[in-house]
Amino acid sequence: MKSLKYRRLGSSEIKVSEISLGCWTLGGINWVDGIANGWSSVDEDAVTRAVKRAVDAGVNHFDNADVYGNGKAERMLARVLKKLGIRSETLIIASKIGHFRGTAAHAYEPAHIRHQCEQSLLNLQRDYLDIYYLHHENFGRGDIYLEPAAAALNDLVKEGKIRLKGQSAYSHKGFQKSVPVIQPTVLQSWAHAMAPEFIQPGNPVPKLMAEYGMSFVAFSPLNQGILLDKFDPNHPPTFEPGDHRANSKKFTRAALAAVHPKLQKIKQRFGSDAATLAGVALRYVLNHQHVACVIPGFRNEQQVACNLSASEFTLDRAAMNFVYQTLK
Repeated sequence: MKSLKYRRLGSSEIKVSEISLGCWTLGGINWVDGIANGWSSVDEDAVTRAVKRAVDAGVNHFDNADVYGNGKAERMLARVLKKLGIRSETLIIASKIGHFRGTAAHAYEPAHIRHQCEQSLLNLQRDYLDIYYLHHENFGRGDIYLEPAAAALNDLVKEGKIRLKGQSAYSHKGFQKSVPVIQPTVLQSWAHAMAPEFIQPGNPVPKLMAEYGMSFVAFSPLNQGILLDKFDPNHPPTFEPGDHRANSKKFTRAALAAVHPKLQKIKQRFGSDAATLAGVALRYVLNHQHVACVIPGFRNEQQVACNLSASEFTLDRAAMNFVYQTLK
């Protein structure tokens, strides 16, 4: 396997492996305010083997959040690194605040931001976070918490609690209103071949990234496994209570049936094994300007190995256009 490449985050000195890993799955089954927002439970021994495989291959960036298992994912990552004898400070660890408000009226109350940052540090057994994201664009009625949230992050940077500020959002408008105030170094949202709007040239977010010198971290680059053609439209998957996918339309019979023939065309051109399909999907995202890394989720060593295959994969302009035109 080729060595992983590393990309700089904005104008900072921090570089992340272009194949990095997201830790949402480590939180397992979970609910917030009565709404399922977790994944089916994971085995910690399997996760330990997966993290070892990743770090041994050069992965240096793990993306977490307070809401992933309501702290469980952060604590599991810390335990696993300790078991493996890996010093957390040798890695780039990110976390987020925003979808878990505890007893606060709003998750972006400055006191809650500070509290959750401290709790994430405790969970991760660290003195600082390399990246700390605001997890969404909802800043309350009239965006009342936008400027206070920005001030709270600035204070945490001054105190050495966080190195870089990040902003996650789910719309162009969300980024457009928050970036000028928050002044983040890193943006994060979904980006995959079926939904590349946040990384496509000419769109608002890429323009923002060029203007402010920011980098993009892409979650869901495999569209939660759909781009691996792992779900049978004739037998759509069922998910246990507490798994957010149970409420997602993308896993319905109709949605899977619509994408299935498109994926057959991808297979015919590139190959049908999971590693090849992962390589196509991840490299498609990585080939876009301003993208620093992809952060596919993982449950075991096999999935990590599959994701790492993208380090060897290449897509020329014609192939990129074929993938986009086929899957749009």
